[in-house]
Amino acid sequence: MSQNIILNHQQIEHKIKRIAYQIYETFADENEIILAGISNNGYLLAEKINVTLNSISDLKVTLCEVKIDKSNPFNQITTSIPSEVYSNKGIVLVDDVLNSGTTLIYGVKHFLNVPLKKFKTAVLVDRNHKQFPVKADFKGISLSTSSKEHVHVVFEENNDHAYLV
Repeated sequence: MSQNIILNHQQIEHKIKRIAYQIYETFADENEIILAGISNNGYLLAEKINVTLNSISDLKVTLCEVKIDKSNPFNQITTSIPSEVYSNKGIVLVDDVLNSGTTLIYGVKHFLNVPLKKFKTAVLVDRNHKQFPVKADFKGISLSTSSKEHVHVVFEENNDHAYLV
């Protein structure tokens, strides 16, 4: 299989900056928000968004890692912070790629067990092939692909990239 680069390092940095500004504009009336990144790449993306948010705003950002069994999303979902910390706050659920929407919709469902002020979603790549009615409020790029193609995001120091296989 061949790799087709869809986003290079510089483009990903630009997308992250744009997403951070959109988050800041959306939550400008808040003092604190939670960036909840779905384990592995979603959390890495949340960390990168956090760095940019810290440089452009005075929002207090709390990072939260969300652990979802992507092969069986009915399994218990856990977070790195207790629900009391994100109760009555604004949350942005972050993942690298929005494929079918399964992971994001189960992540959303988990957070709806507590009262929230505002809830948004952010992804770097939205594939436009959803099985569930979930959308990304903030997205780096929308991409129409065939069901046989897969998007991979790689976060490496000075070599972040996304490619299509």
